Amino acid sequence: MRIALIGATGFVGTPALTELLQRGHQVTVLARHPEKLPAQPNLTVVKADALVADQVAAAVRGHDAVLSAYNPGWTNPDIHDEFLRGYDAQVAGVKQSGVKRFVMVGGAGSLFVAPGVQLVDTPTFPAEYKAAASAAREALNRLRGEDSLEWTFLSPPILLQPGERSGNYRLGSEQPLMDGDQPGHISVADLAVALVDELENPRHVRARFTVAS
Repeated sequence: MRIALIGATGFVGTPALTELLQRGHQVTVLARHPEKLPAQPNLTVVKADALVADQVAAAVRGHDAVLSAYNPGWTNPDIHDEFLRGYDAQVAGVKQSGVKRFVMVGGAGSLFVAPGVQLVDTPTFPAEYKAAASAAREALNRLRGEDSLEWTFLSPPILLQPGERSGNYRLGSEQPLMDGDQPGHISVADLAVALVDELENPRHVRARFTVAS
């Protein structure tokens, strides 16, 4: 497949790029600073700003799918607004390009821990992640109204950690997966496996899903 990847140098995007290339896909990375990505077989790096819809459209046109692992950076004081600006620009650009398949990595904060109660609204949710989690929730809410894209939103489990690739994971939908009475977890390498599996064999079109080891 021809996959356009946004956020390839980030915590999730880096292993996603590795997984895509290891499976033999042709990958186009959108990057503000293409020099940060070393040349590799089957990899094309295009200078493009994920916050500018026209640049996104030009870069992703002709691809089979767009995978967004975009994150403005956890230390960015404007992370909430910039996350949503990026989301809006990417969705507008993908629609403009004619590509139908859009897979996005969001957060665990929008998972439901009780009827009508999302994780981000619980008293113990870490304050330093609340702005980003709230933005990802808003992006999911906007995606739910998109009927022209074959979108998928992946929420990681509560604990997303560095670690090895096992290739194994469990699937969930709207509630966080648990490990007994403890929060579920997954390595970021296995999250990348789930992302590429979804691209290759879509099972959650116009839906959100979650995973855990």
